[in-house]
This record gives sequence, C-alpha cells and structure tokens, in this order.
Amino acid sequence: MTRPSWLFSTLAGYQTRWVVRDVVAGLSAGAVVVPQAMAYATIANLPVQMGLYTCIVPMVVYAALGGSRAMSVSTTSTIATLTATTLVSAGVAAGAEDAIGSLMMLTLLVGIILLLARVGRLGSLVENISGATVLGLKIGVGATVAVGQLPKLLGETYNFSGHGFFRSLAAVGEAFGSVNWPTVALSAGSVVLLVVLKRWVPKVPGTLVVVVGGILLVWLGGIDRLGVSLIAAVPSGLPVPGLPDLAQVTALVPGALAIAVMAFLESAAVARSLRTADEPQIDSNQELFATGAANTVGSFFGTMPAAGGFSQSAVNQSAGARSQLATVVTVVLAVLVALFLGPVLSLMPEATLAAMVFVAVAGLINVPELLRWARISRVDFWIALSVAIIGLTAGLLSAVAVGVVVTLILVLREVNVPRIRVVGRIAGVLGIHLERGLYTANALVNERRLLEIVDGEEEEVAALVLGMRQQEVMTITVLEALENLDRELAQRDTELHLAALPEPAAAVAGRTPWFTALRAAGRVHDTVREGMATAATAHRPAAAGGGVHPGELDDAR
Repeated sequence: MTRPSWLFSTLAGYQTRWVVRDVVAGLSAGAVVVPQAMAYATIANLPVQMGLYTCIVPMVVYAALGGSRAMSVSTTSTIATLTATTLVSAGVAAGAEDAIGSLMMLTLLVGIILLLARVGRLGSLVENISGATVLGLKIGVGATVAVGQLPKLLGETYNFSGHGFFRSLAAVGEAFGSVNWPTVALSAGSVVLLVVLKRWVPKVPGTLVVVVGGILLVWLGGIDRLGVSLIAAVPSGLPVPGLPDLAQVTALVPGALAIAVMAFLESAAVARSLRTADEPQIDSNQELFATGAANTVGSFFGTMPAAGGFSQSAVNQSAGARSQLATVVTVVLAVLVALFLGPVLSLMPEATLAAMVFVAVAGLINVPELLRWARISRVDFWIALSVAIIGLTAGLLSAVAVGVVVTLILVLREVNVPRIRVVGRIAGVLGIHLERGLYTANALVNERRLLEIVDGEEEEVAALVLGMRQQEVMTITVLEALENLDRELAQRDTELHLAALPEPAAAVAGRTPWFTALRAAGRVHDTVREGMATAATAHRPAAAGGGVHPGELDDAR
C-alpha cells in the first residue's frame, strides 16, 4: 500500500543511515522540551502534566502531517502566556473544576480556527503580520511572564500570574514580606546555571540539569523542610480522552483567535528558519493544517495549545534530525516519563520550573533589537514599542488585536499605492500599464492618478490605452470605476481603450452594457501595443501620412 504524499511527508527519500541521528536528536530535544513544557504549564497556572501531555498528542499529529523535518511542536512561552491571559479573562480560576474543561475548549477553538484558515488558504495572509508587531508582542510577553514568575522565585505565598504586568508586579511587592530565602537561593542558583550552560556549554541540556538538581536537593537534601514549595503531585499515566467544557466558549473565542495567529506565526517562522537548502519549501497552508490538526486532536486529551518551539527545534536540528522520526522518539520519551516518573517529578521545587521559565522568556525582551529597528525604521520601531506598551498595560490579547489591525492598515496602505507605468506616447496616444490589479479599496485612487497623468501631459491626449494584465478578478466596484474613468476622459476629449485584460475578468466585464459598447467600438485590445497602434491610426490626420511606424511602438509591449 502506497503512503499518501501528505502523510509523514518528511520521510520522503529517507535513508536508513539517518535513523541513529534521528534517535539521538529526538532524545536531545526531549531533554529540553519535556521539562520546558511542564514549566510552561505553570505559566497558565495549570498542572504540570498538562504540559507533559502537550509533548505527546500534538507532537505525534504534527509528525504525521507537518512539512518541517526538524520542528518540534509543543507549547511555547508566548502561547502559554496567552493561554493564561485568556483563561483569566474568561473568568476561569486556576485549580477550579472547570479549568481543564475550559482549557480543552480553548485548545479545540485554536485548532478549529487554524483549520478554517487552511480551508480559506489564508496561510500567506497570516504571515503578513509584521515583524514589528511580533517583536512588540514578544517583549510584552517576556516582561509579563518574567514578573509572573517572581512569586515562585522568591517563595512568596501569593501568586497573581495571568493578570497582566503591572497588577502582577504590584502583587509581588505586597507579598514581599513572605519571601523564603532558601527558595531565593535555589532560584538564583538555577538561573545562573541555566545561563552559564546556555552561554558556554550549549550542548548540555540546562533544563534537564536544573530539574535533576532540584529533585536531588529535595530527595537527598530535604530542602522542602526549609519552606521550599514543591509542585503539585504528578499522576502517573497517559492522558485520558475527554470532552471540552462548552460553558465558557463565547468568552474564550477572542483569546483563541489571538493564540491561533501567534501559533501559526511562531510555527511558520521556526519552520522556515530551520529549513536547509536541500529540503522542500515550507508550504504555509500545509503548516496551517498540521498545526490545526495537532491542536484539534490534542484538545480531547487535555493538552495546552501547541505551536512550533524554537529552542527544542534548534536542539533537534543541531543534533542531526533528518525527519519527524526524531519527534516520534521525543514522544516515546515523554510517554515513558508520564508512565513511570510521576512520583519522581512530584519532588520538583516550584522555583526550579520558575527559573526555567524566567530564563526562557528573558530572551524575548529583545531591547537591542528594538533599538536597532529605531535606527533603521522609525515606523517599525514605534509599532513594536506601541504593541509592547499595550501588552504591558491593556493586556496581551489587546496587544495582539492592535498588532493585527495595525499590520492590516500598513498592508492596505502599501497595496493601495498606485503602481502605474507609462510605456509609450505616439500621435496623441498614451500607453499605460497598471502594475497592480484594481480592487475595491484602490480603484478610486488609481482612477484619480490616471486622470492626473493625462492632465499633466504637455500635448493633448486623444486616447489612453490602459493595460490591465494584472486584473485577474473583476468586481462591480472596479467596473464602475473604469466606467467613471471613461466618462471623465470623454469630458477631456480623450478615448479610453482597455488592453491585455485576462479572460476571466473580461468575461465578467462582458456582462455589462458599458463594456459591451466599448468592445463594439473597437476599444478593447489584446495588447497595449495593438491598442496604441489602432488608436494612433484612428486619430492621426490623413495629411500626416496615416498609420503608425512600428518603431514608434517599441516600448509598448
């Protein structure tokens, strides 16, 4: 039986000599992604096993459907933070009985939104979200999450995670009297160890080292007796299927939209950054489908929203991953951890996980990059800074919404700038190519620009031949704009001729009396060159010799 091309596509052309490299890469990535995913679950005030389950179901689904050979799909700091914000905004309290059901509903909504985007082939549209928006959002996420981890790093008894930057910061100050100094010492040591290993020994999985170290300090050193808090008991076993809770579905939709946008943006960015020259191009719509399916299926097993993570994916690639077989190995490792290491993981200090999260998100606060953008593009700098400020003040969901709106405004502004090229002038005939198709938002501005060009000509323009080879789609709005242009030109004693109009657009235009009359009058042509020759012959006085010399039309192609 032949394997469908879309199933395990990364195994195409697979060579048996790559197996060992994939196994090593999968184990290396697992040493990073398993403890990291559990840590990210605490960002959203969820049980650590929710993060562990995200290393199983979504990763298997992406391995089967995804197109990136090295990308590892679980949860990320950005997605975990938006998850926390969404649950808090929806009024879902951490630890409440409906928290897991609401999480399942949120993950399902994210998956459905991504799948609908795939049906609408919106992959390229989503990727138009500007880099400035993403940078600003990551700065807001980094600062918000970092502050949210301070109570656990300090051993405070009060946790205000998920309520925004300033409210969380104020809560830390109010609870400062409950600081536990052994916890502070453990936190500081963990942070220093993570930074040192990442900086000077990057091949050593720092997250695994601090997790093992923290567990040993509890098991052998008994630091929990000094007031160091441990994570909640981790049950042994695999995720059990369940049904999402529909009670909060309406309140979860805005957050699900924001998470879906960021999940796809992160996944697409990671997939492209990891692709090598000998690998197939990343298909945006395939990534939408794979990420959407990973979230949809994962939702029924209590997983967090999933996306491509850069750190574990980078480890995967650097260790030599050649296909998604490496991800399958990581999943096997996560399954073994879930089945047999629950009691051991239950000895992990909260501060250990908080230190891992703190170091991970600190890299998102990329102030040097923000300053570099200030030197290169003031517009991008102010967009990034504005999104970051909104994220810190009004919340991350508001920041995503503003960022998307600003990006669409910038895209529309760019698309609406007329792209008009004059290709020739002969015998009172002006030939013009529209380098960009007309649509609802840019039809009027192009009409005005064309009239300005005609009015600016030194000699009287008897005919304007408008090349429209980019006009694949014809709408009523565009037809009305062209008819109005024809009317305006007629008042200037100038004829409008259309040329190079694609057949689908011409077929739609042919259903209107105006275009039918234009064609009957011989003012619709296959090429601009032909249209200029016809118009010039019609308008050149017989005394001038009639006709047009071919050399006069060399530029009008």
